[in-house]
Amino acid sequence: MDWFSDPAAWSALAALLTLEVVLGVDNVIFISILASKLPEDQQDRARRTGLIAAGAMRLVLLAGIGWIVTLKSELFSINFWFAEVGFSGKQLILLAGGVFLIFKATKEIHHKLEGEAEHTDTRSVATFGAVIGQVMVLDMVFSLDSVITAVGMTEYVAVMVIAIVIAVIVMLAASKAIYAFVNKHPSVKMLALAFLLLIGMTLIAEGFGEKIEKGYVYAAMAFSVFVEVLNIGARRKRRATPEPVQLYERVTTE
Repeated sequence: MDWFSDPAAWSALAALLTLEVVLGVDNVIFISILASKLPEDQQDRARRTGLIAAGAMRLVLLAGIGWIVTLKSELFSINFWFAEVGFSGKQLILLAGGVFLIFKATKEIHHKLEGEAEHTDTRSVATFGAVIGQVMVLDMVFSLDSVITAVGMTEYVAVMVIAIVIAVIVMLAASKAIYAFVNKHPSVKMLALAFLLLIGMTLIAEGFGEKIEKGYVYAAMAFSVFVEVLNIGARRKRRATPEPVQLYERVTTE
C-alpha cells in the first residue's frame, strides 16, 4: 500500500481511469451494434456480459505483465518499397484487430445502407455466444494497448486494478443510456460505425509502427459527436414546431 503516499500514483490513477472509461465507451458502441442483432430479451445481458468480460480481460493481461512486455520485442522485419518495417507481437495483434474492426464496420455500414429486409438471414444467424466472442476479440486489442500504456505510467499494479474496476462499474452504470441512444438514432449509429473505421485505421497504422497521438483521434470524435448532438436537437425542434401556414399568391388574369 505504499502508493497511498505517492502523489504520482494518484495522478496515474486519474489518467488511467480516464483512459479506461474512454476505451469503455468504444466497447459500449461496438457491443451496441452487435447486440442489436440479438433478440430483445438477450440484448441487455449481452451488453453487461461484454463489459464485464472486457474488464476481466484487462485483469488477466495485468497478471501476465511480464509476457506483455516481451510483445514489444521485434520478431521479424519486412522490406517494403518505402522502408524496412519491423514487427513485434504487439504490432501483429494491432494489425489483426484493425483489419477485424474495419471488416466489421464496413459490413455493418453495408447492412444499414442496403436495408434490413435484404439481410434478414444475417440477423437470424447472430447468437449470444457469437456476439460475446467478437467483443472479446476486439477487446483483446484494446486491452493490450491500455495495459502496455498503464505499465509505462505506473509501477503499482494495485493502481491499474483499481482503475479497471472503477471504469467497469462506471460503464455498467452508463452503458444502458449510451446503448439506447446509439440504437434510437440511425445517424448516431452510422457515426459510431465511422468511428470504428477510424479506430481500425489507427490500429493498422500503429501496427506498421506509425504512432498516432490518441488525443487527436478522440478530439475529432468528440467534435463529430458535438455536431451530431446539435443536428439531433435541430431535428427535434423542427418536429415540435408546427409547419407554418402557406399562403398562395394571388393569381391575376388579364
